[in-house]
Amino acid sequence: MKRYNFKKRKICIFTSNRADYGHLKNVIFKVHKSKSSILKLIVSGSHLSKKYGYTINEILKDQLPITSKIALNINNDFNKKKIIETLSKSLIKFDKVIDKINPDIILILGDRYEILPVAQIALFRNIPLAHIHGGEITSGVLDEQIRHAVTKFSDIHFVSNQIFKKNIVSLGENE
Repeated sequence: MKRYNFKKRKICIFTSNRADYGHLKNVIFKVHKSKSSILKLIVSGSHLSKKYGYTINEILKDQLPITSKIALNINNDFNKKKIIETLSKSLIKFDKVIDKINPDIILILGDRYEILPVAQIALFRNIPLAHIHGGEITSGVLDEQIRHAVTKFSDIHFVSNQIFKKNIVSLGENE
């Protein structure tokens, strides 16, 4: 009988706040426990901020292995100049980590500006990008443009309903 030697897939999951971690938690556990994958968990954003409750403690409490912690200056959430500085610095920080991890796929969720550099790195490094919660509508806020930009960077789309799927298809993405 022939035996096949399948390579375990390195799945990089990025979490930047309590809200996305809540949505990603079950997926993170499944990837971590899977015999066919290796979890590479990047923790950043408000998880590492005292101002926002240092929510990395929730991840540590869940005893999940953290591959990398990337501190960002996110305490000035509404200062656009500070956001631009944070994005430019985080692009370099995330790229170094992703270069070291060399994942087979990256999974991100949502519409926060912290995920933009991760999506850009995936694009330029030709790493498949999976995005959860694309196609949703939040009119009048920056999150909408970020979500749609990340959708365009993404290769795989996980939507929460058929309306949001339709929205993604209307952006020119494959069904």
